[in-house]
Amino acid sequence: MKSIGELLAAEHILLDLDVSHKEQVFEAAEQLFRGRHGLSGNQALNALTEREALGSTGLGAGVAVPHARIRGLAQAVLAYMRPCTPIPFDAPDARPVSDIIVILIPEHATDQHLKLLAEVAEMFQDRRFRERLASCSDAAAAHRAFTSCPE
Repeated sequence: MKSIGELLAAEHILLDLDVSHKEQVFEAAEQLFRGRHGLSGNQALNALTEREALGSTGLGAGVAVPHARIRGLAQAVLAYMRPCTPIPFDAPDARPVSDIIVILIPEHATDQHLKLLAEVAEMFQDRRFRERLASCSDAAAAHRAFTSCPE
């Protein structure tokens, strides 16, 4: 199974995203993925919104992992988004979110889905990784942070 670093394309990294709430994050993901990876219409937006309605994907500590299963998706696709200013995400600790990993997964890839969620949680528990990522000023540097984790 591919890791987060292998699945996250540099062109799917959006830094200084001008959003003020999670619905705008989902819209940004839709714009990023629409017409790519076999996604059409508002497939990503609808799936992320439906999943979020089940419960917040905010993990706490400033991290959110909106994720959804997508029928017909060939392989997992990811995006990393960092808002200009942290945004509310209904996280368990009530802290606003500054690091967002969007994961779209094929409908029947249950094991991969769980492993990717666990990998994200592990990455963001590492203070050095969070600091390295926070210091990145462009997508290429952020991509390197993800591909070199863990060091």
